[in-house]
Amino acid sequence: MALTWSPVPTASVLSGAPPCHLRQSANYSLYPPSKLSSTNNRTVRASLRLGPLIWPWEKVKVGPLTVSPMGFGTWAWGNQLLWGYQESMDEVLQDSFNLALKNGINLFDTADSYGTGRLNGQSEKLLGKFISEFPGPSSVRENVVIATKFAAYPWRLTSGQFVNACKSSLDRLQVDKIGIGQLHWSTANYAPLQEKALWDGLVAMYEKGLVQAVGVSNYGPKQLLKIYDYLNTRGVPLCSAQVQFSLLSMGPEQMELKQVCDSLGIRVIAYSPLGLGMLTGKYNTSTLPRGPRALLFRQILPGLAPLLSLLRRIAQARGKTMSQVAINWCICKGTIPIPGIKSVKHVEENLGSLGWRLNSDEILELESAAQASTKKMVQNIFQTA
Repeated sequence: MALTWSPVPTASVLSGAPPCHLRQSANYSLYPPSKLSSTNNRTVRASLRLGPLIWPWEKVKVGPLTVSPMGFGTWAWGNQLLWGYQESMDEVLQDSFNLALKNGINLFDTADSYGTGRLNGQSEKLLGKFISEFPGPSSVRENVVIATKFAAYPWRLTSGQFVNACKSSLDRLQVDKIGIGQLHWSTANYAPLQEKALWDGLVAMYEKGLVQAVGVSNYGPKQLLKIYDYLNTRGVPLCSAQVQFSLLSMGPEQMELKQVCDSLGIRVIAYSPLGLGMLTGKYNTSTLPRGPRALLFRQILPGLAPLLSLLRRIAQARGKTMSQVAINWCICKGTIPIPGIKSVKHVEENLGSLGWRLNSDEILELESAAQASTKKMVQNIFQTA
């Protein structure tokens, strides 16, 4: 049995409920408004335009690409140390991917460094396998946009080596072209001479047609302007900037970066929109995740009580979960959040972040509570100014 979209009554839409519910069907089909019956089509379109709702089939632009307003991250796929990955999980991961794709999500973020030890590159391998084995229509499979990141390893010293890294990713992903090729981090803080070679590598990937668009990750506003200007002189548009962005990561640098990106037409992709899980409401000082995250959670969670309490109150009032509210905040700020997924349950819950918007009062309340929190999220050590 496969999952299909079924429109809900207009009243549910207006109340802030998800625009669609999942029902069982023997045949897979995804019904955007243009495919609905004329009666349902008029009803859905009318309710859709009554507010700034986000629907899974309404896409956003990243340079030349058209993607879903939320993507999914695959950092956990292959990461045993932080996320407890085991190869026995692969079937569940594939079911999760299939469910996401069947429900309008077409942006999937990965990296050539995702996967620990002998599993290095496992995330890309699994994503490529899942795409090729997707049981739905080929048109849906072909519409997947892969955003992968190339690590700035110290042995990648030339543009040619960076291009070779891209070609290796293409092999693991089983595709001829990557949607967004991203520089995973800047070396400006510790190896500034390497930085230009990596930029030239991005240019070469783009010119050779190996990637459709170019992006960066973990760049601050100052370094972002430098690479934007350089790529511009080479005739290569910078389309995206991936950064840790959430209610726990909304400091001056993140907001300045967002302003710079907005002014230049660069799309912000928000990773860790749930603060590694701290904004889900599933953890407290007595209930901690396994592994290294436990130490971080133990330090930060006690200072988040006002924010978590407000998230819970808004979630209950809207009939949502805390995760859905936190992700929706990222969407309302004009970013594309990419929460990680490891299970069908994760996908189902995250899909509930779409189809509605927080109002301006709720957004202000959340941001005030976040700013008043005594603890903040630890920033990525590779983040530049």
